[in-house]
Amino acid sequence: MRIKRIVSFLPSATELIFELGLQDSLFGVTHECRYPEEAQTKPHVISSLIDSEKLSSIEINNQTCQLLNQGKDIFVLDEENLKKAKPDLLITQETCEVCAAYINQVNKSIQILQKKPLTYSMDPHSLDEILTSVTEIGKILDRSKKAEEIRTEFKKRMSHVKKFSNQSNLRVLAIEWMDPFFTAGHWIPEMIEIAGGINLISKKGEHSRKMSFEEIIKSDPDIVIVMPCGFSAKRTIEEYNQILRNDQDWNNLKAVKNNKIFAVDANSYFSKPSLRIITGLEILAKIIQPEYFVKLGVPNSSFYNIRSTEA
Repeated sequence: MRIKRIVSFLPSATELIFELGLQDSLFGVTHECRYPEEAQTKPHVISSLIDSEKLSSIEINNQTCQLLNQGKDIFVLDEENLKKAKPDLLITQETCEVCAAYINQVNKSIQILQKKPLTYSMDPHSLDEILTSVTEIGKILDRSKKAEEIRTEFKKRMSHVKKFSNQSNLRVLAIEWMDPFFTAGHWIPEMIEIAGGINLISKKGEHSRKMSFEEIIKSDPDIVIVMPCGFSAKRTIEEYNQILRNDQDWNNLKAVKNNKIFAVDANSYFSKPSLRIITGLEILAKIIQPEYFVKLGVPNSSFYNIRSTEA
């Protein structure tokens, strides 16, 4: 069956569709599909009940927990836009219930669509699994050659980081949420290790989870990288200034005393299993072992040393 009409329930899939050159076949995206810029012109089939732009970290967490505890959906399906999209293929995910449209929205879509689409669910927890999704979607969309080119370029850039990074003794803690604290899971621990650091607390392939401040103290990180899910580096620094900058216990951490606290653009390069995750790996290499990656270019505003800026 030839796929002519696609609906994407997650930003990473939307990015991949554009990379494969099939943007004209994309008839529905989510409110979070902002890259590339042209994706913002596509009809929205998914929106969120939580306005994260207007809420603080603790407010976002509390509202999310409240909806989940009540058995309510975080994401809302625009049934009219979905019907107009008439998808042959619906791309969704099973990685995170709170990060993007999930099983409930898929089931509702199948129920209301007269013509039942093929569904493909992305569920990566590692860099290899991200690349597997590229291959499989490329095959479904008859773009296997282009998918292989994308994989090759991704692996080339990853090999460059592996080649020039030396396994250091630097202990790195990545924090996915500040209030409350959450670990950074899935592919992040693997990326830290490839970039030459020793990952702390979380483990490769595991979901992120709530962690205590006592765990952070016990881990005694040399470097802390703050990457709240869906936040830009600027937004991260703003939240850091409100939550942690004046916290005396936090300021007693070795990493803080040594000015090794970094904010990254998590929304673009870390939170989503998109192709731009390779740029995230390069950013980590610049942070963890800058002496080996002086000539490696990364996007402006992709990371900051928090202690040296007020954003």
